Amino acid sequence: MTANPSAELLDNLLTMASRTTAVREEVRVWSMSGVERLTFPDATTAIFKYAKRPFDSEDQALRLARTLGVPVPQVHASAVLDGWLGMLMEDLDPAVRDADDLDGTAAAVVLHGTRTAPALPVLDQARLRTLPDRALEHLARLRKAERWQEADDIEDALDRIAQAAEPRSAGATAAPFGWVHSEFHPTSLHISRHGWRLLDFARAFTGPGLLDLASWHGTLDTPDPVRLRVFLEQYVTAGGTPDALTQRGGLTAENWALGWHRMWAVEWFMEQSIRWINDPATDPAYIKAVRRHLTDVLHLLEV
Repeated sequence: MTANPSAELLDNLLTMASRTTAVREEVRVWSMSGVERLTFPDATTAIFKYAKRPFDSEDQALRLARTLGVPVPQVHASAVLDGWLGMLMEDLDPAVRDADDLDGTAAAVVLHGTRTAPALPVLDQARLRTLPDRALEHLARLRKAERWQEADDIEDALDRIAQAAEPRSAGATAAPFGWVHSEFHPTSLHISRHGWRLLDFARAFTGPGLLDLASWHGTLDTPDPVRLRVFLEQYVTAGGTPDALTQRGGLTAENWALGWHRMWAVEWFMEQSIRWINDPATDPAYIKAVRRHLTDVLHLLEV
């Protein structure tokens, strides 16, 4: 498999778009994806985004979202090569300001009000309650590879959450249930003089919209249910379903949302650690993040 076939991918995309050459300028690059700005000889520009599995179907999600009326960047061309997706996309006008909470609720109302798309993976109650078990399977594989050896506390926490998962996952399909962006942060909302565009649909799925609302304020700070409650109320005021405020799984909407969002993140971190990144050098950072999130999950889901 090619280490990073971005040059070959770009050649393919330029051919598809009837372009010959472009000057490449890195915007943001990490091990699994990259974003570059292309400048063509006629001084027009485009965005070149490339990403490896499991981020290799974003072109489909963006095209679906656009077809269904969600404001997203237009995909001019896309191609897959050796497990890497490449996209040639419209270059948006410069941002005029950062997105705030009211921008976030307005975008969430539009996204969550969009007709669901059968092509997206589904996270319903049955799937949600398997997250701790799936995380335990990742842990078993990590230990088999002689990694994460000092993680008995992580196993214990996941066992406790798995036992409580059935009652606590109740209400997963209550409204808003549909499109979930899953990388819903202020940095994913681009605001220019022409309005807003929602970016980064690489991991979009059908599921509880509350997971998007719980992710908006990020995961670096201690979860703040009071702050999320205010955000949920702003969401309803902006036209979101009042069901976003109702209890589920025997918990307040905000605790349920924050708890399950952190559990969703834990399972993703652990899968990344063994499957997608699979680099023992990253273990200390992943273990630290998983421990922190699991402490939050136990508290928020009242396990």
